[in-house]
Formats: sequence, C-alpha cells, structure tokens
Amino acid sequence: MENNPKYVTETKQEDGKITSNGTDDNLNHTNTTPTSPDSSYYSGRGSGLSLKHLRTFTSFKNPVFRLYYGAMMGQMAAMNMQMVARALLVYELTGSATALGAMALGNSMPMLFFSLYGGVIADRVEKKDVLWWGQVASAVIAFATALLLISGIMSEDKPGSWLWLIVAALGQGTVMGLMMPSRQAMIADIVGVEDLMNAVALNTFGMNALRLLSPIPVGFIIYFFGFSAVYIVMTCMYLIAIGFITLMPKTGVASLKGRGAMKDVVDGLKYAWNEPTIFLVLVITFIVTLLSMPYMMLLPALTENVLNVDERGFGILLSMSGVGAMLGSIVIASLPNRKRGLMLMCGSALCGLALAGLFFVDSLFPSNMWIWAMIFIFFVGIGQTARMTLGNSLIQYYVDDAYRGRVMSLMMMEFGLTSFGVFAAGVMTDIIGVQWSVGGLAIILTVFSVLALIFIPSIRKLE
Repeated sequence: MENNPKYVTETKQEDGKITSNGTDDNLNHTNTTPTSPDSSYYSGRGSGLSLKHLRTFTSFKNPVFRLYYGAMMGQMAAMNMQMVARALLVYELTGSATALGAMALGNSMPMLFFSLYGGVIADRVEKKDVLWWGQVASAVIAFATALLLISGIMSEDKPGSWLWLIVAALGQGTVMGLMMPSRQAMIADIVGVEDLMNAVALNTFGMNALRLLSPIPVGFIIYFFGFSAVYIVMTCMYLIAIGFITLMPKTGVASLKGRGAMKDVVDGLKYAWNEPTIFLVLVITFIVTLLSMPYMMLLPALTENVLNVDERGFGILLSMSGVGAMLGSIVIASLPNRKRGLMLMCGSALCGLALAGLFFVDSLFPSNMWIWAMIFIFFVGIGQTARMTLGNSLIQYYVDDAYRGRVMSLMMMEFGLTSFGVFAAGVMTDIIGVQWSVGGLAIILTVFSVLALIFIPSIRKLE
C-alpha cells in the first residue's frame, strides 16, 4: 500500500494515553503504515529466527493493552459460555439441527445491517465508550435470558418458548455489529501496527484459553444447577469487562465531522473495493469462514448422534479445540510479520483436513473414535486460530487508519453473511445427516485452500 501523505502522522504513547500529531483537519487519529519486519526478530548472523529475540508477550508491556485485555477476557468468557449453553439449550428444547442453524442466523443477521454503521461509529467517536455501552447491553440481555429460564417462561414444556432465544440472539447480534468494529480497530490505536499481529494473536490466545476453560464448567453448571445459572455467571463476566473498560484511558479518535453516516459507509466500501490487497484478503477470509464456521453450531448434533456423548463430553471436545487454538496463538504471537498470506492458506487447509477427519471419524477410526475425535478437533483449533488471527492482522496491517473501523466492519459483515451457510448446513443436516453436510464443506475448504495457494500467487506474497 502506498503511503498517503495526508494521513501520515507520528504516534506516541504518553502516560498510557495514545496521542498523535495528525495533519489532516478532519481526521484526528493515529496512523502508521506497513514497514519492513522488525529486525529484532532476527539474530545478528544469518537469516534464521533467534529464540532469544522472540517477542511472544511484547504487547503486555503496554498498560493500556493490559486493561483492554482484561475487558476482552471478561467479554469472551461470557460469549464462550453462551456459545456452549445456547447450542445445548436449543438442541434440548427442539432436537432440531435446523433450529441450531436458525439460532446462528438470528445472531448473525443483525451484523449485516449494523456492522457497517458500527464501522462508521469506530471511525467517528471514542472507541472506549462504544465498548462500555456494548458490555452494558450484553449484560442486560444475559440477565433477561436468565430470568426467562428461572420464571419458566422458557422451558421444554412450552414448545415455542425457544423463540425467546432468537430474540436474545437478535439483540446480541445488534450489539456485536455496532461494537465489534471499535473493539477490533482499537488494538492498532493501542499497540501500533508493528505489534499488531502479536496483539491480535495474544487476543486469540485469550479467547481460546477461555474456549478451553469455559466448556467444562458450563457442562457441570448445567448438569447441577441448570441453564439459568450459566446466564447469571455470564452477566457477572460482562460486569467485570465493564470495570476494566472504565479504567482505560482515551485512545486515538477518528473524527469525521460534517459528513453523513451513509457517505462514510459508501466511502469505506469504495476504499475496500479499490485496494487490491484489502479486497483479496476480505474475499479469501469470507470464503474460508463460510466453509469452516458451520461446525461450531452443529457440533452438538455430531456429539449426540455419532460420538454418543453428553454435555460433559461436548465440553471436553470443545476444550481440546481450545488447547490446539492456544498453541497456534502462541506460535503466531512469536513470529515476525512475514509470510502471513502463505500461513493463512496453510492454516485454512489444515482446518479443512481436520474437520473432514472429525466428521467422518466413525468411518475412519471406528474402534478408537473418541480418541481420534479429540486429535482431529485439536488440529481444527490450530487451523481456526491461523485463519482468524492472520486474516485479521493482514487486514489491519495494510489498511489506512482513516478507514480501519469501516474495513473491520466489513469483516464483521462477512461473519454475518456466513450465518446463511450455517443455516443451510443445519437444514442439510436434517436431510442428509451432519457428517455429509459439514464434512462436505470441510472437503471443499481443503480443496479451495490448496488451489488458492497454487493459483493466487499474490496471497502467498503477503507479508
């Protein structure tokens, strides 16, 4: 990406507050442009990677990032608990894979309508305030769901009561669509572009640590106390996130004064369309996400109908995925900003192969089905981490700061669009079974990743 002198500024951190000396009259934000990889990653002789120069946890030296990380951990603890509890609750109330797909659609559809405006918000106002109000709204939704379960308004005895979960999913999806572009774009404001991959990888590590830690207790909480107790704990996690955000200082703000929100949206779309690197990564990540996401919502159908395990087994399986994802995150956090396009497609191929093995495990290894299922989902976790971390860091590395929030909103919009794939996979599961519906997508993902590596050299060249 060519440097635009209009947006080039010098960034610095003073007393935990991000400041800048921006030269544009209409833009008051920090901006950094991609540079060559940090030479500190390498030893003085040769070109090999030196372990003593690895900067695995370098972003934690930033006190603002530590507060941000604490808030993120509170939010993601709640969201991981919700992912497990909601999937199990829907399947318990309905016994339908289509209902699981409808739930994913209800959660993701608002992102299609609100994420673009969430990107405008991220480029217009203080991101800290957006995060704070987002956590407040999420806490209210979680607590309201708990009250519906405690009161008996939503129960197995009332067949249509599960639709309340659709309402909650719509509300949560709206909050995510408006808030997440700010949360993603905020990272670059805090740590700068050269530490961006490190910070994103550490974020992913935290999320996956919670994927490891959350499912098992959720399974036991449901077993001993019921689903309502999970939603009470989720509410507390959101309150913890609110506390950390309150302690954070103000960060860099992009102020687009005197412009309409729709014009800002259109400008962001034009920018993404006209920047070849941004457009390529957005398309690649959309296709890969579309093909890999369905397994997350349809895993309960696999565990119950193929693996024959209960809620606790489901939690253990998700935790094993978290172990793989944590390992992948640590490795990526330790690496320099090199060959990230190549690693993205290799991670996608690995994810596809592991998913195919997981969903056809009863045919491949009928005598040791459970052991091999844990092995396969371990590698699914590694592949998913590579996909998410590298796609996110590549986008933010090459995007102009003036458009960061809006471009990140496009990634959120992609997530919303993939819900149609999840819904379709849910419908197909009820028709042809979960193995061929999700396993078939995994095979397509593997083939696509390999072909992209071979026939799209520009993705391989992305640093």
